[in-house]
Amino acid sequence: MSTAPTAPSSAEPSASPNRIRFTMLGVMLAMLLAMLDNAIVGTSMTTIVGDLGGLSHISWVVTAYALATAASTPVWGKLGDLFGRKHLFLASIGVFLLGSVLSGASQSMTQLIGFRAIQGLGAGGISALAITLIGALVSPRERGRYQGMTAAVMAIGTIGGPLVGGFVADHIGWRWAFYINIPLGLLALVWCTVMLKLPAIRSKARIDWLGIVLMTTTITAIVLAATWAGTQYAWGSWQILSLFALTAVALAGFIASQKRASEPLLPLRVFSERNFVLSVVMIFAAGVVMFGATLYLPLFQQSVQGASATNSGLLLMPMMIPVALVSNIAGKYMSRTGKYKIFPILGGALLTVGTGLLATMDTDTSRLVAGIYMALVGIGLGFMLQMTTTIAQNSVEMRDMGAASAGVMLFRTVGGSLGTAVFGSLFTHATASHVPVSTSSGESTQISASALAKLPAQVKDAYLDAVATGTQHIFLLAACLCAAAFVAALFVKEIPLRGKPVAPKPVAEQASAPRSA
Repeated sequence: MSTAPTAPSSAEPSASPNRIRFTMLGVMLAMLLAMLDNAIVGTSMTTIVGDLGGLSHISWVVTAYALATAASTPVWGKLGDLFGRKHLFLASIGVFLLGSVLSGASQSMTQLIGFRAIQGLGAGGISALAITLIGALVSPRERGRYQGMTAAVMAIGTIGGPLVGGFVADHIGWRWAFYINIPLGLLALVWCTVMLKLPAIRSKARIDWLGIVLMTTTITAIVLAATWAGTQYAWGSWQILSLFALTAVALAGFIASQKRASEPLLPLRVFSERNFVLSVVMIFAAGVVMFGATLYLPLFQQSVQGASATNSGLLLMPMMIPVALVSNIAGKYMSRTGKYKIFPILGGALLTVGTGLLATMDTDTSRLVAGIYMALVGIGLGFMLQMTTTIAQNSVEMRDMGAASAGVMLFRTVGGSLGTAVFGSLFTHATASHVPVSTSSGESTQISASALAKLPAQVKDAYLDAVATGTQHIFLLAACLCAAAFVAALFVKEIPLRGKPVAPKPVAEQASAPRSA
């Protein structure tokens, strides 16, 4: 079994913790930019549809963004390895801001969908390269000191997004759901331009265009199949089966192309490292839980427990606060001792127990009890999310840092997209026959809290039971995936973490330069 390479040595002193924190703050701002956007836009969708129309295409506003993000993530990561991460990171922020400006100026739903895809391209680069830059700035052994910053950004993005989105939609207009990105994005752009001290790389390696096309085709086909199956088309329809077949063919072609490419998009050698493969399994499950919980827990609390939709972001606080706290504590312990295997094991166990308990919720479950279950899930995510990324990066050579980091982010994004799609199918199946038809025109009405209060008691109870049943099915499936992540964590090999940080000095970046083909 191969071991992780040791960190390159440097005669120059390591950057001070304060300097690293200031440098990372700009990276964190860009990450926050991408995280806030989806939540803000999601909260504003009702207002957007009211102005632009195109209700039948509303799902594409989210799907176009998610597809572009997932498909571009590995491409940005590899290009960063080849041509320098700083300039590619700045470019991704610029693309995101361009998409934001264009989206805010949209005059039709078709334009908005296209411009959201541009935003997604930028978000893919921000997600992939931010993690890679953290890996270059801070060695795995020292990363725990700064892990709380990343967890805090996740918590702020998850909780703050719906709150900001609700305020924007209610008081200043939906276009500012996109324009609000501009000041934060420009600040991140200037900050990273000044503070990031990584040398530019000029590689003569050829870009793996065939790999890019095949990877994009694979991701697009599988995400579309999971998004449309059970909603737009039946699972057994020719459209869905064709997409699954296209996924299989494109994936086989991608694997074959990566074996022949002189500088592959996603080097297959990273999959020869056991810890990297196990990290992929764990991050996939964590992505499913994270995306599923943030979407369906507020829905359960609003519908069944009567919580206010206005403060939907606050409903997730019992889950998100533990993520930030536990991640910070675990990271500091890892930095002090070099030990980390116990954390994904604990995370997998708590996620399995927490999602299993969420699967028992019914119409009689109180908010306090639901909050306790959510806290268990949050603690589990805190032990697993950031630690999994560190384990993956520590398992590969520095030259593959960008590709490996992008690969981890890719599987997290695809896990979230697939999980959300399958969860949506389960939820729709459970509730479809119980949605009341009560409008004078015979069209189904949206089941808001006010609409529920006006329904006959028998109809209301049947609908709430169906929502609870759909939620149970969702988290039962999530518990099974978390159990698989727990088993994967048991097989992690505790390879010694690479030593002290070598960035923002050039050494770490130079070590990632590809070898000549």
